[in-house]
Amino acid sequence: MNPRLRQLQTITRRHFLSAMQMGVGGIALGSLLSGESQADPISINASQPMLPRKTHFGPKAKSVIYLHLAGSPPNLDLFDYKPELVKRNGEDCPAEFFNGKEFAFTKGTPTLLGTPHKFRQCGESGAWLSDAMVHLEEVIDDVCFIKSMNTDQFNHAPAELLLYTGSPRLGRPSMGSWVTYGLGSENQNLPGFVVLNSGGSNPSSGKSAWGSGFLPSVFQGVQCRSQGDPVLYLSNPKGMPQDVRRLSLDAIRDLNQAQAGVIGDPETETRIAQYELAYRMQASAPESMDISKETAETLASYGAKPGDGSFASNCVLARRLVEQGVRFVQLFDWGWDFHGTSAGTALGDGLRGKAKGMDQPVTALIKDLKQRGMLDDTLVICGGEFGRTPFREGRTAASTNLGRDHYPDCFTLMLAGGGIKPGISYGATDELGFGVTENKVHVHDLQATILHLLGMDHLRLTYPFAGRNFRLTDVHGEVVPGILA
Repeated sequence: MNPRLRQLQTITRRHFLSAMQMGVGGIALGSLLSGESQADPISINASQPMLPRKTHFGPKAKSVIYLHLAGSPPNLDLFDYKPELVKRNGEDCPAEFFNGKEFAFTKGTPTLLGTPHKFRQCGESGAWLSDAMVHLEEVIDDVCFIKSMNTDQFNHAPAELLLYTGSPRLGRPSMGSWVTYGLGSENQNLPGFVVLNSGGSNPSSGKSAWGSGFLPSVFQGVQCRSQGDPVLYLSNPKGMPQDVRRLSLDAIRDLNQAQAGVIGDPETETRIAQYELAYRMQASAPESMDISKETAETLASYGAKPGDGSFASNCVLARRLVEQGVRFVQLFDWGWDFHGTSAGTALGDGLRGKAKGMDQPVTALIKDLKQRGMLDDTLVICGGEFGRTPFREGRTAASTNLGRDHYPDCFTLMLAGGGIKPGISYGATDELGFGVTENKVHVHDLQATILHLLGMDHLRLTYPFAGRNFRLTDVHGEVVPGILA
């Protein structure tokens, strides 16, 4: 058979449309979007896709540690003090705050719920902290609180997807994937984007929270572990020495390169690069992720123990990874869904217990980065996917356990380092905590600001797919100058 005919027979419709850069409706979209900022072409070295790339402008941060408290902590019981809500505890919720809105588990007229926690003002900034947070005041003047965060979604999975991929639906690339696609990474022997989980479960959105979507799969997050082998299946099969492993990888590479020459699918090149990265990681990953190399004093400051798989240990790992040039480290800690359906998820002792495992390591992480001279160029973000209601969750209204329902209208995020203005609280909510009254920050604005701090214009960081250029902030979002140093 004619070799050219054989090649044409193996080209799929997807490859054809990709090559043509034109999906269904592409011509119309092209005219509609012609006024938008166009992307600067990003040149990816197929054999070394994580090589560092130029930024659009001078960055303030070179790496990100995103600490996600999966389930969403109750901001009104940790950071956003509302004395008027405490005063009106037990009253019926005013109709104007409730009617016409959807809630996950609350029907009828709920009752207002003032926090059972005592608040205090800390540091020169005078930021409010509840008694569930014991250590954070030690670094309070290094922290910026955004108290006016806003999202469109009131259920966990779509809210997490919106926060990390820019869309509440499956299929879009995650934030870490966009960052490594745009910037590459400074260490070619470790993944550019690493994910660590604690709390006994993946986030509600599953692995899509660190997936690469329509970007080449080499940019997806690599899920690592703080106990056992750092990455599953990274070790050689039993009985296979390293030199034999090298020979087998060379043979697989040659076969993949032959296939790539016929098909032209960039994912084949990605597969070659991933095999080579896995080979290099066999030497570098175990050493990089062994927190027993840390001093006893450092581990004690975090409350971490080697091999325990805790959030504290993952915070130590996050610092070790960015110290070695990993671009984006994403931690998920499950167990912050405080509906009060059991004593363990109630706002009193339940929240104190959960906060204890977060408060100390986050404080230690900020201190540790600062002491090592890394905080200035490492952006640390901590928070959930939405807020919690100022009223009692419907299912527990008659219970002694206090809990709050999901609430998208306002929530609090904590940021430090990486070009963030320290010692401020940005934005505000009303006296009962129902809505933003000052400087609303949508999740797309947060995404635009994170990219800005890394030296990227969110309008120019795009990828052609299905006939148009997509971006993380589709289709709106603005940098928040009020939180920039």
